[in-house]
Amino acid sequence: MSARPVQAIVVGTSAGGLRALHVLLRGLDRALPVPTVIVSHTGSSDMGIFCELLAHYSRLPVEEARERVRPRPGVVYVAPSGYHLLVERSGRFALSIDAKVGFSRPSIDVLFESAAETWGSGLVAVILTGANHDGAAGLCRVRACGGVAIVQDPATAEAAAMPEGALALAGADHCLPLEAIAPLLNRMCHA
Repeated sequence: MSARPVQAIVVGTSAGGLRALHVLLRGLDRALPVPTVIVSHTGSSDMGIFCELLAHYSRLPVEEARERVRPRPGVVYVAPSGYHLLVERSGRFALSIDAKVGFSRPSIDVLFESAAETWGSGLVAVILTGANHDGAAGLCRVRACGGVAIVQDPATAEAAAMPEGALALAGADHCLPLEAIAPLLNRMCHA
């Protein structure tokens, strides 16, 4: 468990992510006391539709992350297409069009690294199914800053490369089947 109460959850996924996010969001408590921030490599430029698809399964409101917005507890934020999403030291979102990282923009690593610097041991980072290794370096930074790392069991992932890469580089505090992740997050956030 983290050294201080959970302040935020960050989630990264790519291939197979829509289904995985449906399972995760359906399981999160509707009274979740922290924000959840997601980077998903959707390949879509219309994040409005993606947010609507997620909202259909979520018990929490789902919004596209916007520049200078301070994430609110109980809201799910999704990184906009074509921008890196960062969390500034002030706790507000920032968007960047810097070069792609690991062929991706938004990059899971960029979100995780900035969130780790902001929330430290109050951060929980989750790596779900995906076909590349984006998120592994960011997960290392989360753990180095005292945060908690949760990785989907690769055997339960539609695409195992992302969770396998995260486990190989960063390890995990918890490696769980997809269906077990939301219950753990609920317990951690209400501890």
